[in-house]
Amino acid sequence: MMTTARHRVLAYLMKTRRASAQDISRALKMSAATVRYHLRVLVASGRLEARTSQDNGQGRGRPQKEYSLPLGVLGDNLAALSEALLAEAGSGLAMEAVAKRLAGESGFGNQTGVRRLTLVVEKLNQMNYHARWEAGSGGPRVILSHCPYAAIIERHPRLCKMDEALLKDLMGQSAEQLTKIGRDGSTSCVFVIRP
Repeated sequence: MMTTARHRVLAYLMKTRRASAQDISRALKMSAATVRYHLRVLVASGRLEARTSQDNGQGRGRPQKEYSLPLGVLGDNLAALSEALLAEAGSGLAMEAVAKRLAGESGFGNQTGVRRLTLVVEKLNQMNYHARWEAGSGGPRVILSHCPYAAIIERHPRLCKMDEALLKDLMGQSAEQLTKIGRDGSTSCVFVIRP
């Protein structure tokens, strides 16, 4: 439950971007203990981030924590930018080239099958796919329970082909998409890795 006091703390940090508990206490005319309590709750819920500041402005004493809103809360314009770039590139944009750029220098090719799958899943999770893998009769399956391109995927379905190419590049084997999030009630994208 979001209290009025927490709303005030969030509003203050929206305006100032970063502040210590002491700064917030003074600005909002709230006791330091009350502010620290609300800050702990907001950090635990993921609505705020805490960072230790080495400089307390006086050059002495113990470091103090500074609080700020996570970048995800502040928002961005990346979906609109991606939409514009994809529309501008048209069908001339090679999804395989984009996938290769996203894959980077993985170095997974010399790993065993299971180890390679584990490393690929870790890489995908760093890219916000919420991935996992499981064994399957036709080959291992990579399951993506989140589409990091959800905001634009309906207008640019070829991003799914990019995901296929990304998996192929990371695994060194072909990948085929079996299901897509939202299609036929599916809650995940499933790719089978073919030898």
